[in-house]
Amino acid sequence: MSDAAAEQLQAFLQRVPYVRFLGMRAELAGDEMTAILPFSEHLVGNTMIPALHGGVIGAFLEMTALAQLSVVQGSARVHKTIDVTIEYLRPGRAMTTYARADLRKVGRRVANVHVEAWQEQRSSPVAALRGHFLLSEPR
Repeated sequence: MSDAAAEQLQAFLQRVPYVRFLGMRAELAGDEMTAILPFSEHLVGNTMIPALHGGVIGAFLEMTALAQLSVVQGSARVHKTIDVTIEYLRPGRAMTTYARADLRKVGRRVANVHVEAWQEQRSSPVAALRGHFLLSEPR
């Protein structure tokens, strides 16, 4: 992706306060964006395992989708979430988590996005998101 896409991604990461709370960052390699959630103690929900809080994983997936949309759309604003479905596939352990978004369909007003998060191996996802996001307000 271009320098403009990298600037758009960094602007999104700085614009959303919850992204900063999570400590989320992202990297662009060609046309793929990989979101990274470094492990931090304040993200743990179950101290017995220890495992990441489900809300943290869900929010990380949603922020990954929104970050990918902001890069592709080149929009200065944060798109609105219409709905999301999150599949928790296995416990998110106390380690760095990665995610990639796949824009399945981007229309004039709505985008359909699928995101998968993994920790050690991309072939073993810990969670997945399917969601719809509003790209523009109806006129």
